[in-house]
Amino acid sequence: MKTDIQIAQEAQMKHIKEIAKRLDIREDDLEFYGKYKAKFTDELWNEVKDRPDGKLILVTAINPTPAGEGKTTTSVGLGEAFGKLNKKAVIALREPSLGPCFGIKGGAAGGGYAQVVPMEDLNLHFTGDFHAITSANNLLAAMLDNHIQQGNLLQIDPNQIVWKRCLDMNDRVLRNIVVGLGRKVDGTVREDHFIITVASEIMAILCLADDMKDLKERLGRIIVAYTYDGAPVTAKELNAVGSMAALLKDALKPNLIQTLEHTPTIVHGGPFANIAHGCNSVRATKTALKLADYVVTEAGFGADLGAEKFFDIKCRMAGLKPDAVVLVATVRALKYNGGVAKANLGEENLEALKAGIVNLEKHIENLQNYGVPVVVTLNRFVTDSDAELTFVREFCEERGCEFSLSEVWEKGGEGGIDLAQKVIKTIEEKPSNFKVLYEDSKSIKEKIETIAKKIYGASEVTYDVQASKAIDKIESLGFTNMPVCMAKNQYSLSDDPTLLGRPTNFPIHIREVYVSAGAGFVVAITGTVMTMPGLPKKPAAEGIDVNEDGVITGLF
Repeated sequence: MKTDIQIAQEAQMKHIKEIAKRLDIREDDLEFYGKYKAKFTDELWNEVKDRPDGKLILVTAINPTPAGEGKTTTSVGLGEAFGKLNKKAVIALREPSLGPCFGIKGGAAGGGYAQVVPMEDLNLHFTGDFHAITSANNLLAAMLDNHIQQGNLLQIDPNQIVWKRCLDMNDRVLRNIVVGLGRKVDGTVREDHFIITVASEIMAILCLADDMKDLKERLGRIIVAYTYDGAPVTAKELNAVGSMAALLKDALKPNLIQTLEHTPTIVHGGPFANIAHGCNSVRATKTALKLADYVVTEAGFGADLGAEKFFDIKCRMAGLKPDAVVLVATVRALKYNGGVAKANLGEENLEALKAGIVNLEKHIENLQNYGVPVVVTLNRFVTDSDAELTFVREFCEERGCEFSLSEVWEKGGEGGIDLAQKVIKTIEEKPSNFKVLYEDSKSIKEKIETIAKKIYGASEVTYDVQASKAIDKIESLGFTNMPVCMAKNQYSLSDDPTLLGRPTNFPIHIREVYVSAGAGFVVAITGTVMTMPGLPKKPAAEGIDVNEDGVITGLF
């Protein structure tokens, strides 16, 4: 079979105005970025905001493995399958980060014949949203250091600066740096840090803001540092809000592209789920719900991260009520969780499947805790045996879940028709009784421990001394009622990436806690998870090239 990029480059795309017509969007409500990309105008929301909402379907997955699960591929294929059934559907996805594209994970446009296009544009610079977010983040950092240099009227303690610079690239040497070296005019010497752009609070703010007014209010609440007396200093006090908002003016508008089968796809925002809240923008999702009868969206990594944050942060803040969840797995990934080496995953192994399916079981239980009906789908591989597929199907049905085999990677929308039918059946027969996992009134430690014990299955939560002190300070500043955004590795339910399957009797260790006051949540960092990833020994960047005709190769 052809590679993903070959399939994407051979696609016969339609002009984006034709895709918009499928959603009854007028040409005047689009801002074109060439023939195949467009942003929605601000006026579009005012035209559609009073329409009834469509059905909201979340696609999530088991913990990711080297065997691959295909969550975005399933999201795209499901949206295409609704089209095959003559249903008015739209897909709402996140924008990919450059870091994984040039690192180890690759892009995020789906795969095979279930992709969004133009694939290269999406995975590289797209419409410039991430550049705008990076610029706004670093403008705030520059204004902060300049304020100190120019007399420090706010009495900022250089040892209590918490705002970090960012870059949308995996660059480990920038994690911990020293700035201000040189002459007196070059600034105050201090320790500084970089995070990847998708972990920036400004990314989270953009994705949670309803409009420009809300965006500016959130930007103003960002805590950048503390004074010598321990009082918080905000971006509003630095007079940085207006200029940051100006940089983000166009980035705030959702982007429209298409799938290989011309299904409309809104792609906007892209916080990582292992170190941020992992969902596309509230603005994109709310607009999608007004434009279509079925909205397919996704949340990053496994359900313990992406789905939990989708429910407990995004839905809580935006008042969203999901109607169904599609939980993606593969036989290969389940056998990997059962202890089979990657090289041997193509061999039938029911014992390993039975050992590894406990990971799927835990995710089913977690999702059912939220009161949302679950459909489990397996991305089918040619090496899957009938006995293995039957075992998984019976396992899911015994737990009250609809089950479907998906072949969207190979067949596009045609390979997802059964899944789409099962989703429709589930929505019609099993009403959603969505509820969040914890109440706002709980203490920060109670929220952390609820997630750790109920979602991860931890036996206890331990805290670094500095993390406990930070929680006390955050609560003293009045931020107790905020939800918690857990930063945890994606490979395991625990904070140890080597513990596969469904680990038990393990502690979750919290090493750092800070408040993202603008975004509206408290971040708790577990284990050794990094907010600035590094490149692998052989990064994907080594295999990417562009020929004399401008055709990109090696991107996946």
